[in-house]
Amino acid sequence: MWEEKPDVDEAKPIVHQQIGYAADKLLSDPAKAIIAEILEPEADGSLGRIGAWADAHRGTPEGSHTAPWHFINPGDQPPSFCNVYFHRDCTSDGCIVSAIGNETQILKSCIRDVKEGRLESGANATCANAAKFITHFIMDIAQPMHVTGQARGGNDIPVLFGGVQTNLHSIWDGRIVYTLAGHEPGTGFGNETIDPFFEAMVHKIQEDSYFVPTKSWLSCADPSTALDCPLEWARDANQWNCDYAFSQTVGNGTDLLYSGYAAGAWHIAEVQMAKAVLRIATWFNRLADCQLKERDVIINLVPSWSGGPNGGA
Repeated sequence: MWEEKPDVDEAKPIVHQQIGYAADKLLSDPAKAIIAEILEPEADGSLGRIGAWADAHRGTPEGSHTAPWHFINPGDQPPSFCNVYFHRDCTSDGCIVSAIGNETQILKSCIRDVKEGRLESGANATCANAAKFITHFIMDIAQPMHVTGQARGGNDIPVLFGGVQTNLHSIWDGRIVYTLAGHEPGTGFGNETIDPFFEAMVHKIQEDSYFVPTKSWLSCADPSTALDCPLEWARDANQWNCDYAFSQTVGNGTDLLYSGYAAGAWHIAEVQMAKAVLRIATWFNRLADCQLKERDVIINLVPSWSGGPNGGA
């Protein structure tokens, strides 16, 4: 099982915040009102302000058990073949697919409490954390390196990017995004308000002007299928590992910013982030509007394939 190695810059948390600010723009009024009561007052009802919380939380003693929730370790072998199967790839410690499902179940009851006047001003930490986890994990599950078992999600593949020695996972988390938006890592996006690049992304989503119809991104977006949809999203992102991320030359001292790798990755990174923006907003909107079937979801976290890549643990 892999665990991310932090990059040397602050690109990753700020990108998470920007995706959250973009999702804020697509929230319905009922969703905004409910999120404002679920989150602590300092969040000011914004998903942008809490977008990076889950990464910081897993570094604390009380949050260390959530580290496996940020990814899934499929038995894929890109670029030869890519796939994700829940009962083979999700361990007993959990994974990003089960985490989205479980936290969604928690949030359903929290939303009922808000609507019935039993919860306000972020008084229930479990509910606030559920909203934060869902926001963050829908971002992570759209990033191809969070859904591959290859080289610990790309962490063990050293690469050169813009003259900086880093790893494949880290450039997909942040550096590719910064250069796509015309910024230098650590000097571009702010963390208090939406950046023009992400503002433009929101407009493109609303105008349906991406090369892939945005409707297809929501082929599964029903919170009552709280496990099926995250699994579909994971498979969607995982395919990019075969189609591009691991099919190009990344080693031998090649600087990926100038070799053509970054240029080829830019449209992939933007579309995957746009998917996360739309899915986050849609997930919360449908939860707030009760656009789901009320039913319990029991998630078995013991993989059935004892010979799988995670040892069936």
